[in-house]
Amino acid sequence: MAGKGTAQTRFRRSLALSLHRINLCRKGFDLHELGIVYHIIRDVENVARANGVRRVSSVTLLLGEVSGVVPDLLLDAWRWAADKKSITEGAELIVEPVEAVTHCEACGRDYATVEYGKTCPQCGSGETYLLQGQEVMIKQIETPDEDPADTVPDDPSDAVDAANPLHIA
Repeated sequence: MAGKGTAQTRFRRSLALSLHRINLCRKGFDLHELGIVYHIIRDVENVARANGVRRVSSVTLLLGEVSGVVPDLLLDAWRWAADKKSITEGAELIVEPVEAVTHCEACGRDYATVEYGKTCPQCGSGETYLLQGQEVMIKQIETPDEDPADTVPDDPSDAVDAANPLHIA
């Protein structure tokens, strides 16, 4: 009998989750962007907790041109999800686009990925790789009471690692 109740409970949770997803889709959210927003909020919460921050006023995100993320859907999902958490309630998401750039190993030149794809426009080689443009990375987190000039830590052990902004040095 206990096993049957457990299965029913799992079914109810699964059904509730499915209905939640359907409602979000009807509101115009793409689940991909919403999932990304949940990860951003979780990372913001972790960094804020590590630094004793209770509220965030804005989050600046680097978003690559070929990341597969639709900025308008991301912003809509942010507003919906951020307002459900006290730390991000009312916080702005600032999206900074990052141009996709590809490097050609044959001729050594860089070119615009979106315009030319994987084939180098200079030499016609397919020996290319993406240099930038797939990023979805938090660049900056601001708090409401801080002036950006005052956010530089006095103690180097509290510094944010510039190469990995989510890592506290």
